[in-house]
Amino acid sequence: MSKSVVVVGGGIIGASTAYYLVKSGHDVTIIDQSDLTSGASHVNAGYIAPSHITPLAAPGVILQGLKWMLNPASPLYMKPRWDPQFFRWSWLFHRSSTAAKVEKAIPVIRDINLLSRQLYHDMLTGGELGDFQLEPKGLLMLYQTQKVADHEMALADKARSVGLDVRTYDANEVRAAEPGVEIRAIGGVHYLCDWHTTPTELMPSLIRFLNDKGVRIKTNEKVVDIQVADKKITEIRTDRDVYRADEYVMAAGCWSGDLAKRLDVDLPLAAGKGYSINVNRETGVSVPTIFVESRVAVTPMRGFTRFAGTMEFSGINHMIRPERVRAIAGAVPRFYPSLKINEDEIASAKCGLRPVSPDGVPYIGKSSRCTNVTFATGHAMMGWALGPATGKLVAEVIDGERTSMPIEPFSPDRRFDRAAATAKRA
Repeated sequence: MSKSVVVVGGGIIGASTAYYLVKSGHDVTIIDQSDLTSGASHVNAGYIAPSHITPLAAPGVILQGLKWMLNPASPLYMKPRWDPQFFRWSWLFHRSSTAAKVEKAIPVIRDINLLSRQLYHDMLTGGELGDFQLEPKGLLMLYQTQKVADHEMALADKARSVGLDVRTYDANEVRAAEPGVEIRAIGGVHYLCDWHTTPTELMPSLIRFLNDKGVRIKTNEKVVDIQVADKKITEIRTDRDVYRADEYVMAAGCWSGDLAKRLDVDLPLAAGKGYSINVNRETGVSVPTIFVESRVAVTPMRGFTRFAGTMEFSGINHMIRPERVRAIAGAVPRFYPSLKINEDEIASAKCGLRPVSPDGVPYIGKSSRCTNVTFATGHAMMGWALGPATGKLVAEVIDGERTSMPIEPFSPDRRFDRAAATAKRA
């Protein structure tokens, strides 16, 4: 049965949701406070990465973040500030960062990544979005120290144990895998299961498709009020209009937590800022790569090479911190000695905000507190990778169909304190 659906948020999650809702015959409206040309869905590394099986909330992450707190150029930066909401999120993150919790999350994260990879492939072969970059070249993790090598080898073994295609290389094999650029590394791990894309190519194609299918896309509109009665949204008010629908989807990224509060739903989220630099000249890079020590991602996109990285927790803002951009640029010649990012390229850097849940697992599904809203947020660094899978799962929830994979682990009603306590006892 066709329903009217309002999707709040037009990034890769919201747009993918609209894509699958339209294909199911629903009448869809997207509301976004931006013009849909910027943000995390446009400046990310473009990875479709089943290799990223370990959630951000892992043992030792908070401690490392505290050590790096006074270094604004560090890969993980938590800006010192008085923010009770972030204090609570940090505590929940800490409570979720147990080895047992990570082990429980690994198969869930693997499965949704593999589902999304297949759906990206279906989007390309279906031809509805035209041609777009989707290359199965894998992801090469480069390291320069034995300590990091040991850690990466352990992660590679874990990835193999859950069925992912992984190879380990010595220094010579690394150079053979990426012959187009000089490399300084003692070895690497190549996750052949990973693919990559060009987000600035695919996002406009997806929006054009939705427009052509009659989706009403309302840009530069901010949600200012949500009316609720009998555990149902009755209307959403923006600074321009009023919207009423049968179903609603909250895919507003970092802003989803504040919107959830209006529905009496507790959805802890933190904004994790990432930066990227585009280099439009020839670099020789042909294989997507991560410099492990620096946590810098390199992607050979169509027409340019993108260098991206960092996770900055400084609240919801789009302020560009020059020291963080320069940290990304500075990592490049350490791993690629013959390649240097110039001042004009550094000055063109952009940032985006990624919504991070306390356990590193996204929120996908309905809450018992509001029956006609489905949440789709909290994907952290995996938002781009998981866009299609999330969109399909949300459409299946709204259709009342059996979902393509179990979604209980993504429940917006999950309790982090109870889950953490259970993991600790285990």
